[in-house]
Amino acid sequence: MVVKYRLRLYIFTIMLLVGFGALAQRLWNLSVERNEEFVHKIPTTKEWRARVPGTRGEIKDRNGITIVANKPSFEVRIDLKTLVDEFKKQVEEENKGKPAELKRKVPMREFLFPNQGIMRSKEEIDIVAIFDEVIIGSLNQLGLASGYNANNLRVHYRTHRGVVPWAYRSDLSFEDFAKFAEHRLGLPGVHIEARPVRQYLFDSMACHALGYVAGADVEKVSEEEIKEWDSYVPDDYGVAGLEKSFDDDLRGRPGIRTWLQNEKGRLVREISYQEPRKGNDVYLTIDARIQMIAEMALRESTPAIGRGAVVVLNPATGEVLAMAAVPSYNPNKFIPAISKADLQAYNNNTTNPLLNRSVRSFVPGSTYKIMTSLAGILGGVQRDVWNCPGGLTFGNRYMQCWIGQKGGAHGSLDLSSAIKQSCNCYFYKYGNHAGDANMTKAGDMLGLGTRTGIELEEEDPGILPTKRWWNANRPREPFSEATMANISIGQGAVQASPLQMAGVAAAVGNGGLAFKPHLLKKVMDGNELVREQKPDLRANFADFGLTPEKIELVRKGMWRVVMEDGGTARAARINNVEVAGKTGTAQNWRHNEKGESVKDNHTLFITFAPYVNPKFACCILVQGGKGGGVSAAPIAKRVMEQALALETGYTVNLASVPEVQGNFNPVEVVSFEGMPPVQLPGSSEEEAGDSGDNEPPPKRAPRAEQNVRVRAAVRQEADEEGSRNVRNQQPQQPAQRRGLLKRLFGR
Repeated sequence: MVVKYRLRLYIFTIMLLVGFGALAQRLWNLSVERNEEFVHKIPTTKEWRARVPGTRGEIKDRNGITIVANKPSFEVRIDLKTLVDEFKKQVEEENKGKPAELKRKVPMREFLFPNQGIMRSKEEIDIVAIFDEVIIGSLNQLGLASGYNANNLRVHYRTHRGVVPWAYRSDLSFEDFAKFAEHRLGLPGVHIEARPVRQYLFDSMACHALGYVAGADVEKVSEEEIKEWDSYVPDDYGVAGLEKSFDDDLRGRPGIRTWLQNEKGRLVREISYQEPRKGNDVYLTIDARIQMIAEMALRESTPAIGRGAVVVLNPATGEVLAMAAVPSYNPNKFIPAISKADLQAYNNNTTNPLLNRSVRSFVPGSTYKIMTSLAGILGGVQRDVWNCPGGLTFGNRYMQCWIGQKGGAHGSLDLSSAIKQSCNCYFYKYGNHAGDANMTKAGDMLGLGTRTGIELEEEDPGILPTKRWWNANRPREPFSEATMANISIGQGAVQASPLQMAGVAAAVGNGGLAFKPHLLKKVMDGNELVREQKPDLRANFADFGLTPEKIELVRKGMWRVVMEDGGTARAARINNVEVAGKTGTAQNWRHNEKGESVKDNHTLFITFAPYVNPKFACCILVQGGKGGGVSAAPIAKRVMEQALALETGYTVNLASVPEVQGNFNPVEVVSFEGMPPVQLPGSSEEEAGDSGDNEPPPKRAPRAEQNVRVRAAVRQEADEEGSRNVRNQQPQQPAQRRGLLKRLFGR
C-alpha cells in the first residue's frame, strides 16, 4: 500500500512540476519575449512633446526705438488626434456588454473629392460631430463655447490627421484665458497657450516698408519635420516688405514643452520646458521721428494727399531715413489673421493701398532733367547756350515748351538757367546733343532702369529708355530726335521710382557720389552684433570726368529753382536754409470706373538741403496733382523744415498713424496750417505742367498700376454648422449666506 501511495505522490508531483513549468514558460513568453507587443496595448502614461514657436525678433529704428514688437495672444488649440482617440475609448467603454444592435458607433460621414477629373466619395470620421459632443458640450456648461468654421475644421483634420493642432480660438480675453486654463484638464486634447504675435506699435507708420506677417502655415513645413513631434505649431512668417526680406534673421528658434500624458490621453503635468529663443533684432536706417514727419505731412496737408509718397535719404551714405506712402494699410489687421471684411476692403480699393509707391516707378517729368544735365556734361555740351522760342519741330512733330503753351518763350538760356526755368526746348536740344551713349551712361551711374538693391523685393526697376531698349521693346516706332527730346524731359517711356529720384538728388547734392540706398542698419543677437550694413558706392562721378566744378552747374541750377524769384519751387523755401530742388509734372492718364481715359498727372519734387554739406535728400510724389511746384514742393518744405529742426531741439511725438483710404481727387495747391497757400502759377513764373506735347490721351492704353493684393491667411468666420450647438449657460453663482439681520427680520 505504501508503494502504491508513493507512486501516486510521484505522479502528482511530476504533474505539478510540469504545470508550473508550463506556466513559467507562458509567463516568460508574455512578459519577456512579447513585452514590446503588450507595452503598446496596455494603457499607460507617455511623454508628449510639443513644438513651441520661436519669438520673432523686434524691428527698431536707427536710434533703437522699437517699431515692431510682440504681444501675447491667448489661444485655444485642439489636439484632434487625442480628441478622436479619447472619443473612441469612450465609445468602446460604453459598448461593453451591449448587444451588437445597441452598440454605439464612431460617427462617420462621406465627402466628395476630385480624382482625375471625376468626383468620388470617401468615408471619414465626422470630426465636427465629435468636437461638438466632447468639447462644445463641455464649454457650453462653462459659458465659454464659441462658434467656429466647421468646414475649416474638417479640412484641417483631413489634411493633417490630428498631428498639427487646430486653432479653435485665437482671440481670448485674459479672463476667458484664465477660465480655459482652470478647466483644461477635463477636456481631452485642449491646450491653452499664450503665444507671441506681431504688434506694429504705430499702426500704419512705414507699413509699406515694414510689410506684415502671416499666421503659422504648416504647408510650408516638411512631413519629416512634423513627424518628430506630437504637436507641431509652425512659426509665423514674413509675407511682404522687410518682414519678408529679413525673415531668416527675425525668426526665433523653437522651444520644446514636454508633458506627461495619462492613459486617457489627457495631459496631467508638465515634465520639462525648453524656452524658445527670440530671433535677431533688426535695426533700420529709418529715423522714426523723420518717418512720423513724412507720414503726417501726407495726412495734414490741405487737401490731404490721396495718392503719393515721400522718400528721405542721407546723401552721405544712401541710408533711407523715411519711406512713406498713401493710401496705406494697418498691418495689425493681419494679426493673427485678416478678416474677410478687411480683406475685401483692401483688395477692392481701386486706389491700391498695399502698393508701395516709394519703390514703384512713375513717369518722372522734369525731375529727370537733372539726369539729362549730367549726360550733357559727359558729352561736353554743358556750356552751350540754346534759344527757347516756345516750341521746336523735330521731323513732322512740333513739340512745345510749357511756356509756349501760354504764348511765351524763354529766349537764350544756359544750363543753370534752363534748370531754373524748367525749359523744355533747351533740354530737347541738350539731350539730343548729349546723345544716347551718354544718356545711357548717366542713367547707369545713377542706378536708373535697374533695381537699386533696396531690401524690398517689390521694387520696380523702372525704365531707362536707351536706343537698345527702344529697338527691343518698340521695334515699329523709330528712335528719332523727337523720341530723344521727349526722353530728355522725363516723358514718354521713362519710368523711375521716388526712391531712385531721391537718389539722383542725393548724388548731385553730395557732389557726385551715387550710393545704393539701403534700409538695414544692423542685425543684433541680444548685445552681439551679427552684421552691419556699410555704405555701398554705386558710382563716383569723378571717375567719369564729372569734376566738382562741372557738377556745380547742375547744383546751382537746382538752387535757383528754389531760392531765386522766377524759380519753379518757391514753395520749398525754408527760413535761414539754402534749399536746392527740381520740380516735375508728367503727363499721365488712367482709366476711370467707366473705362475712360482721364488725365491723372504725376507731380514730383526732388530736393536736398542745406545747399552746403546737405543732411537730407528727398523726393515727393503726388498723383493727380496740378504741378510739382504747387502740389509737391510744399510737402517737401514741411518735411525738410521739421527734419532739419530736430538738431535744434524740435521734438516729434511718436503716436499711432491712421491708415489712409486713398482717393482720386485732384490736388491743386497744397498748403499747411500756418503756411500760406502758394500763388497759382503765373505766365512766366511757374511751370503749370512741363510736359512737352500737351496732347490728348495717347493711343497706347494708360499703364495700369500693379494691383497688389493681400497675401495672408483669412480669419475663418463661424459658419452655421459650427454654431448650431453653441448654447452657453451662465455659470451658477454660489448662494450667498444672508447676514444675521437679514435672517432675523427677513430683509
